[in-house]
Amino acid sequence: MYDTITINKELVPYTFNILLGGELFEIGIDYNETYGFFTVTLSKDDETVCDGEKIVYGKPLFEEIFVSEKFPAVDIIPYDISGKADSVTFDNLSETVQLIIDDQETSVI
Repeated sequence: MYDTITINKELVPYTFNILLGGELFEIGIDYNETYGFFTVTLSKDDETVCDGEKIVYGKPLFEEIFVSEKFPAVDIIPYDISGKADSVTFDNLSETVQLIIDDQETSVI
């Protein structure tokens, strides 16, 4: 089994706290209606470490800007286990496309 981060689209834009890799983070979720994509802002200890990263299907969040000690020690990957989707949209996020927490011990992707 794997863990996921559920996005409540009714609340967007919003922030929430989450424990990732044993550390507490704040995640902000926003949606760009003009271009049809979600973004994530990540904060730790009241410091923004990533502002407005686009959620891209199959691409781990924060992959290109990862800095040890500032980012979660786990990967967060938008993915559809059922194989029905190959992109992230408003309609499929947290429906078929999930933000999967990949702790690299039991990778599902």
